[in-house]
Parts: sequence; C-alpha cells; structure tokens
Amino acid sequence: MASLSNLETGSLGISVRSAGLSAVTLAEGKIVFRKEAVLGTEAGIAERIAAFGRECLAEVGGEVERVGIAVPGLISNDRNRVEFSAAFPELSRSELGAMLADAWGKPVTVENDANSGALGEYRYGAGRDAASMFYATLGTGIGGAIVLDGEVWRGMAGFAGEFGYVAINSDGLRLEDVASGPNIVRRAVSRIHQDATSDLASLDDSQLTVEKIVESAVKGDDFAMMMLERTGTYVGSALASVINLLNIERVVLGGLIMNAGDSVLNSIVSRARELSFGPSFRDLTIVSGELGTDAYAIGACIAGNGK
Repeated sequence: MASLSNLETGSLGISVRSAGLSAVTLAEGKIVFRKEAVLGTEAGIAERIAAFGRECLAEVGGEVERVGIAVPGLISNDRNRVEFSAAFPELSRSELGAMLADAWGKPVTVENDANSGALGEYRYGAGRDAASMFYATLGTGIGGAIVLDGEVWRGMAGFAGEFGYVAINSDGLRLEDVASGPNIVRRAVSRIHQDATSDLASLDDSQLTVEKIVESAVKGDDFAMMMLERTGTYVGSALASVINLLNIERVVLGGLIMNAGDSVLNSIVSRARELSFGPSFRDLTIVSGELGTDAYAIGACIAGNGK
C-alpha cells in the first residue's frame, strides 16, 4: 500500500448508493484505502453517512484535508445542496455539504453520482485520453454526465446530463421509464411466466430483482439476456440523441446491467449506430466502464479536490 503522505488528491471520496456506502483514497492513481458498509436503518441517512465518514477519517488519519461525496440526485451548482433525490428522498432539499462539513470538520463537496462516475472513468478508467466523453450509469436509476476538455459540463443550474429523461418515442416515454432497474423488473414480471424454461420463472414476482436478472443472463439464461438486450436497444435509442447533439469522441457505459457482458453492449451500439448521424458515429468509441462501482467513490475523491 502506498504511503498516505502521497495522497494524490488529499481527499476522501465517499459514494452513497442504494447498495450501501463505499469510500476510497488515492495515491499515484491507485486506491490505497477502501471501506464499505451497508446503509443500515439505525438512524437517518445523513446521520449514517456522517458516522461512516467519521470511521473512514479515523482509519485514514490526518492526511485527508477534504471530502467529496457522490449522491444520486440533482445537486446545486455550488455543490453543497441536494435539490432532489429520488433514491433518497430524505436528502432532498438538504444542505448536505454544510451538515457533513460540520460533522467532519473538513470542507465537503457534494457531487451527482453520474458526474462522479464520469470523473473516475475519465481520469483513471475507460475515458482516459479522450478529449470529450459522455458517461452513462445504468442501474437502479439512469444517470449521465458530459465531460469536455477534462471538465464536467454542469449546465446553467448544475443539472446537465439527465440521460434518464431523454424521450425515446413520440409519446414522451423516457429512457428511465423502461431501462432503470425497477422498470426492467416490471417488464420482466409482465413476461416471465410466458417462458417456463427460464430459471427466473421459478421465483415469486416479489423475489425478482434486476440483480437476479443480470446474474441469470451471465449464466446464459435466454430470457434474462433477451430482457437486457431489449433494454440495451432502448439505451441505444437515447444515446443516439446524445451522439447527434454533441459529436463526442467516446461514450463510457457503467452500472449494473453492463455486468451482463458484451451482448448488452452490442445491442446498445447496434441501435445507436442505426439512429445516429453517420459521420458523428464513425469516429466514436462506445465502451463499458473499467472501474465498476469504484468509479463513483474515485470520482468523489477527485471532486473533493475541487475538480
């Protein structure tokens, strides 16, 4: 493990996700400290984050000067206030940054989780060396981020990149409505009992989760793979709009459904190619992320350093 005196960013990065909490510090582009915890229910979410952060800071020691925290939701341009979070409604309209700064005695930067994932992948993952990049996270929710010349483009109020709100048909159906984790499950439940050969058909509807769908797809379950490939087609339809508008160099795709393998990526690429402006698509690269769920905490670490 590298010496903490060589911390590249001087900051601790914390990711808040429905699956739990994770934290990292970096030295020379490598993770030198990692800690994970379940969210638990013993206190409010903000208090649980504060307690987790105190534990991390105690373990890391005095080398950390700042903290970055990645949260799913709309974050104000000053990166202190959570304006809205569907995943964690309790955090909506909260001055989370100021509250945690008081709890930890250190400056805190709050960042949207997709922006954090994009920063992580751009600096240390699949986005390295790209002049421009679009990042999408495909999991419980759908998020997106735009990186131009090394900087996240946030828009006027800080809300740029809301990929899940891109309409994919003339009726206004949004990508989030069909490709987020709960909506993948909803679509699967409506069809699962038509395919008795799938391992998923033996589950009660209440037991079916997107994690189980991905696991079954990895094992070769045809029904699970069909559901995820169809999801990939929806993603590709929305992605074509991004490609046509931005003429970007690289697209990096992260999130749970990308764990299902190349067939999902291929379905995304195929649909995006079909609907994109040919010259814009020609020089574009679409790839899966390299950092997995670490991307969010790594990006938060970078954000904590004011990036």
